[in-house]
Amino acid sequence: MAPLPKAHPVAGGSVQPRNLLASLGGGFRALRIRNYRLYWLGQIVSLTGTWMQSTAQGWLVLELTHSPLAIGLVTTFQFLPTLLFSLFGGVIADRLPKYRLILITQTAALIQAVLFTLLVGSGATQLWQIYVLALAIGIINALDMPARQAFVAELVGRELLPNAVALNSLLFNSARVIGPGVAGVLIAQVGLTPAFGLNAVSFLAVIGGLLLMRPREFQAMPPPGRGSLLTGIREGLAYTWRTPNVMLIMIVMAFVGTFGYNFTVVLPLLAGFVLHTDAMGFGTLSAALGIGSLLGALTIAYTGQVSMRRLLFGAAAFSVLLGLTAVVPVFGVALVLLAALGFAGIMFTTSANTLLQLAVPDALRGRVLSLYWMLFAGSTPVGALLIGTLSKVLGVPETLGLCAALSLLGVGLGAAYGRRTA
Repeated sequence: MAPLPKAHPVAGGSVQPRNLLASLGGGFRALRIRNYRLYWLGQIVSLTGTWMQSTAQGWLVLELTHSPLAIGLVTTFQFLPTLLFSLFGGVIADRLPKYRLILITQTAALIQAVLFTLLVGSGATQLWQIYVLALAIGIINALDMPARQAFVAELVGRELLPNAVALNSLLFNSARVIGPGVAGVLIAQVGLTPAFGLNAVSFLAVIGGLLLMRPREFQAMPPPGRGSLLTGIREGLAYTWRTPNVMLIMIVMAFVGTFGYNFTVVLPLLAGFVLHTDAMGFGTLSAALGIGSLLGALTIAYTGQVSMRRLLFGAAAFSVLLGLTAVVPVFGVALVLLAALGFAGIMFTTSANTLLQLAVPDALRGRVLSLYWMLFAGSTPVGALLIGTLSKVLGVPETLGLCAALSLLGVGLGAAYGRRTA
């Protein structure tokens, strides 16, 4: 295996009793920067709304169709644009002001959320309309996500970048805990419409935070490159191909992202066809996954270090735990397994994101991260369609077990590539 890179500290190291308060503050040190603090607070509100809508969308499709294939198709429509266009989004993020680009994409996402709320509130929702709205948010995200990931370095600089990446994982998974839980309560008590409506309102927080920022305090970035979009894509792909540690991460993410990280499909299937629970139980399952992820993010932010070894260990543990969830039809045990799955998954994804952010030159950041995002989320249409189709043919437990095995295969191929390029 390739020599493992030196572990990169993500926070302030070990915690001694006399330095407890200082260490706690060190875990959040990137928040001392005003612009990043505004960004982080806006994102945690907005992402909470996003998870509420995601939970409500999955349950809406389940209620309308009772079809695993339909759930898979909605996810396919939502993430297909990421597969097709995120590499172009990465070039655009490297060549246009990220601040203005994110303002535009977040405003477009607000409009999509308002339209979805009005549609569900009308009581006349049809499946094809959900497909269209899922496709619309997918196109928006294909431009938005590369810019948002690359924007973090512009807010905090390279010194605080590892801590900011860990805090981004923290906010993402805090939202994953809060959003599905609140959505489950709302759906059970008052119906689906409020979950969609609160997501629309949540975009005001992130847009407001962006408008309150001081652009003059952004970190200086290299001048944008020139040439066509295709030339920009080739530059990013060439850098990835000739950089072994970056390529290793992409290999593992290609498998785990395609076959493992399909929770918008997996959780409704587990809830409806394995555990046979209701909307409240569905929200609880999502929250359990988020709690484990949140604990993982806190561990990395305060005491952890990221390295290629931890990345591979996290991906392998994630794959094994995914397989176990497929064969345990007991609700309480499933909650524990999902929490452990979330912890292992965040160990993998945070390590991967941090190692990439530290390795990639500023001028290529958007393009390399767009490839990472394409493999992480853009591969979801393939995985979602596979899971939805095979679940109908083979059954849900068998399909999830197959996906776990394929994810573990990717970890093995990544490790073998590391040894070959030593």
